[in-house]
Amino acid sequence: MAKTRATYICQDCGAVHSKWTGKCDACGAWNSLAEEVTEAALPKGLGSGRKGRAVAFFDLKGEDSKKITRNITKIDEFDRVTGGGLVPGSAILIGGDPGIGKSTLLLQAVCALAMNGVRCAYVSGEEAIDQVRLRADRLGLSHAPVELASSTNVRDIVAAMEDMKNDLKLIVIDSIQTMYVDTVESAPGTVTQVRTSAQEIIRVAKKRGICVMFVGHVTKEGQIAGPRVLEHMVDTVLYFEGDRSHQFRILRAVKNRFGPTDEIGVFEMAHEGLVQVENPSALFLAQRQADAAGSAVLAGLEGTRPVLVEVQALVAPSSMANPRRAVIGWDSGRLAMVLAVLESRCGLQFSGADIFLNIAGGIRISEPAADLAVAAALISSLSGHALPMDTVFFGEVGLAGEVRQVAQPDVRLKEAAKLGFGTAFMPSFKSEKNREMAGKAPIAIEEIGGLADLAAALASASVQKRYA
Repeated sequence: MAKTRATYICQDCGAVHSKWTGKCDACGAWNSLAEEVTEAALPKGLGSGRKGRAVAFFDLKGEDSKKITRNITKIDEFDRVTGGGLVPGSAILIGGDPGIGKSTLLLQAVCALAMNGVRCAYVSGEEAIDQVRLRADRLGLSHAPVELASSTNVRDIVAAMEDMKNDLKLIVIDSIQTMYVDTVESAPGTVTQVRTSAQEIIRVAKKRGICVMFVGHVTKEGQIAGPRVLEHMVDTVLYFEGDRSHQFRILRAVKNRFGPTDEIGVFEMAHEGLVQVENPSALFLAQRQADAAGSAVLAGLEGTRPVLVEVQALVAPSSMANPRRAVIGWDSGRLAMVLAVLESRCGLQFSGADIFLNIAGGIRISEPAADLAVAAALISSLSGHALPMDTVFFGEVGLAGEVRQVAQPDVRLKEAAKLGFGTAFMPSFKSEKNREMAGKAPIAIEEIGGLADLAAALASASVQKRYA
């Protein structure tokens, strides 16, 4: 029998320590080390000396293998993010803030598949069966033939998955932090339990061709709780984002072995559950006010989907020695860079003012193409002149003040033209081919080489609009 030894594992990053210390040397977290008992490693190789079986190899083409068919939920926004449907035998991890709607979304997806004749199971470790039924009844899904269970023992769940033979196609584990393996001497939710539980369930799921979806809790920083190795074990990692004060929810793919990453799906929280939004650009711009200084429209790109959002900036005089810089929905470090470039390259003064930046609608933008829209909103707020309502902006700003090219300008222009915008401020074209592709969109193009050109163009546009 193998000897056991006590180790101390960081509950934030999963680093292993031989003794307890107040601070984790790997991630710097305080009071995050928990004692866990593990089996000691054998001194020589694999220890037992038993020879393993040779691994079978197959050719890449796989003529004898049958084509894998995805299970489509017919919830278009959900299927878009997963890459066109759920792949049999895949493992999906979805995380989000408490109360954001993770369980609601998965229950709707499971019921949609079950109504299409796909055998699905929903295992809840946080709620009783009657509580799940109550939520399904509120969503109008109580008639869906979904098999419910309330359990936290991985051994029992695995046994049930194997008893279902090949009939089961999808199982939801809500949540992975509540599961435990009875052979591991640690509490549920610890690094070892989360990793071991997920590994056992994924092993059986891939063997049986069952798609498994894990619900994961998130930390206060917004990252999925537990070791990062959990994200490496699964095939797809989804984040369900949104502010609970807004009705919009964003489902974002940050990892997907079977589809594009950074793809988003937009939902609206309603009384009957999550309702998919087919045209998010029109919804994000629905409450935009006319003749408001500091408002600019960004023609963004999230995955393969073009999204138009409103960028709002407010520049106000400050009496404090250190003026405030508040950002919602964008990177605060990138805002500091854009401000520094505007001051040093364009001669604009922001150092003595409070600056507030907001991406309207509760969406978070991470692509560099938002630089030009943010710069335009800041210039508009500083001057007090509103930008033309039918104008969009996109482009990356460099430290020298130049505006750099971004991906797929033609897709952005087509989306802007579809919503009625007439002018687009964008980086200068580097080739005639790109100019020809972008010119097919029925929208006027203003090529911007640097932020100084943008400031001059906006001043001219404001004057023309003011005295028209």
